[in-house]
Amino acid sequence: MKQLYLMVDDGSMREIEVPAPTPKKGFLIVETLWSVVSAGTERGLASFGGKNLVAKALERPDQVKKVLEKLSTDGFVTTMESAFNKLGEPMPMGYSAVGRVISVGEGITDIFPGDLVAMVGQAYHAEVNRVNRNLVSKLPEDFKDIRQAAFCALGGIALQGIHQADVRPGETVGIIGLGLIGQICARILDAYGCDVIGFDIADRTKPGTRLRSFINSSDDNAAELALAETEGRGVDKVIIAAATGSNDPMDLAAAIARDRATICMIGVTKMDIDRRPYYKKELTFTIARSYGAGRYQADYEEKGVDLPIGYVRFTEGRNVEEFVRLIARGRLDLSDLITHEIPFENAQRAYEMITTNKNKEPYVGILLAYGERDGKFDDVVKPVVKKTRMAQGDKVGVALIGGGGFVRSTILPVMKANGSFEFRALATTGGSSTGQTLGMEDFAYVTNDYGRVLGDDAIDLVIVSTNHNSHARFVVEALQAGKNVYCEKPLCLTLEELDSIEAAYRASVGELFCGMNRRFAPAISQIREELKTKDIPAVYDYIVNAGEIPSDHWTQDESVGGGRIIGEACHMVDVIQSLDGSDIEDLSLTFANSDGFPCKDNALISMRMGSGAIANVVYTSMGSKKYPKEELRVFSSGNVYEMDNYVGLTRYSNVKKSSPKVRQDKGFKNEYAYMLDVLAGKCANSAIEDAFKGHRALLKALENARG
Repeated sequence: MKQLYLMVDDGSMREIEVPAPTPKKGFLIVETLWSVVSAGTERGLASFGGKNLVAKALERPDQVKKVLEKLSTDGFVTTMESAFNKLGEPMPMGYSAVGRVISVGEGITDIFPGDLVAMVGQAYHAEVNRVNRNLVSKLPEDFKDIRQAAFCALGGIALQGIHQADVRPGETVGIIGLGLIGQICARILDAYGCDVIGFDIADRTKPGTRLRSFINSSDDNAAELALAETEGRGVDKVIIAAATGSNDPMDLAAAIARDRATICMIGVTKMDIDRRPYYKKELTFTIARSYGAGRYQADYEEKGVDLPIGYVRFTEGRNVEEFVRLIARGRLDLSDLITHEIPFENAQRAYEMITTNKNKEPYVGILLAYGERDGKFDDVVKPVVKKTRMAQGDKVGVALIGGGGFVRSTILPVMKANGSFEFRALATTGGSSTGQTLGMEDFAYVTNDYGRVLGDDAIDLVIVSTNHNSHARFVVEALQAGKNVYCEKPLCLTLEELDSIEAAYRASVGELFCGMNRRFAPAISQIREELKTKDIPAVYDYIVNAGEIPSDHWTQDESVGGGRIIGEACHMVDVIQSLDGSDIEDLSLTFANSDGFPCKDNALISMRMGSGAIANVVYTSMGSKKYPKEELRVFSSGNVYEMDNYVGLTRYSNVKKSSPKVRQDKGFKNEYAYMLDVLAGKCANSAIEDAFKGHRALLKALENARG
């Protein structure tokens, strides 16, 4: 299938061909028929992409702040590389569409293949989409104009604004901004029995948008005209649907509102509230969160956990359902708002229209239409014609299972720079991340069937970079297929899985590597080399200022990510194993008990080593972002080594000796070189033995801590 992406670095649009997505529990596979190009949201994204770096920085000071914080802890070169890599990632476009269901995942019993559905959020400009059940609404069989259902996300935004403003039937509502969402909102309010007064800098209303009156918002007397229309009272509610960098809509809203009215923002404007009118009238200001309750919540949008209707009447999905109902019952008609139907393959024309619009072509609602095409549902695609595989031993043929953010930010660029790896295949279940990865690197083929790469003789190394709960299955199957395997940490989430991995490794001809890169970092290697000359046990103190991440992030889910201790603190355990060179005799884990930090990401890990050394790892999400993420202190034989976030190393002995770096180096480059040496038979694979021991000790401690 083909999917449309924005190239954030230059603002161009690119169609990328990827395999059709496969079903997952609670998700539907939908063939897209029409999708809506949002003149507001998507124009803003495309315009941002087309700006130079200075203009981008001025528009997103929040992102500049993050860059400066990273600069203070990670060094200049690392920060700049990270920022440019992020700008180089393609961004999937689109969020509102209608289509035909092709297949349904486990747990869906009320929608069937062949049904027509309106879909939001995960409804990209793509020939085929995978959408959670909570984000779709089934169309009735007698639904007349299917195209109108493609506007469901915009209708959901309008409805959520109406709910947030607590609009009652018979009230007079002012809508500021009569673009596409503004006109949809006005028509819904008319269907609900409300009078609507529309405000905009130009009269762009359509005949089907039945307003009580239109007032030019740039008129100096706009507020007085609104008062005249409402017997001097002012409007009951105001919905701001404008998209502008000005604060004028906020000022106008306060001026036209009656005493104790509510103002709701569903557009994007400057929001400087003048206290005087808000105080005098005791106004209420609120912002609608996109399409409704559940938006941006992983439990709702990814796991399919619905919100009880007795407590939340209009969720994200039920707003879409209501929008579909209004059209199906004939109470809402958007047909005259559809000014353009553009074939998907000509999508560039739509984006030219909403950005530069050199021909000054008037538009309101722009639809992308998707026709039949051979290859739309293919499991395997070949994005480019690659040269034949190089002679055995010349390069290592690589297949990736999973194509997420870490693959794009680290694995691909570091392996590419090494020059000894050839990217043969990418295997994913589909979705937007596939195209994002393809936008950064060419593969011989891409597939939604990982079994294909396990049977490909040209694949020497299989890289597993998926959600943590799937690592064990992929690793075992790849080893059983005789492949060399590199698994991103952790290897697994349970002791049973670890047993199965170790057994598969012992029985396989393939090598196994775990992404414990920090042991290969130059700073760690330097400390290790100097400690080798000492017979006295060391004391290790490792502080991880991990930073807070949301409780609904997949890594916090113990069934999916395993939690942050096994997911990341395994790195610190491995570093200590590497430095000390002896087995772990004891490892204990204690979690902090804090109502303010309910996630299990504040912990002390205490270790006693066979050498007699002791170690302490402090892993916390409570710290400041301005403090470095990782600090290691090693005390031994009158020396103190202080590693600063893999940027610098200081040794305190008879004299203080510092080795500052301009680039943060966490050891990825050296780790991949080590993998090549093992595969070439130049050294034994000792690192995986430490990984088995470290994982086993940490998983046992986690079991004990959980009770």
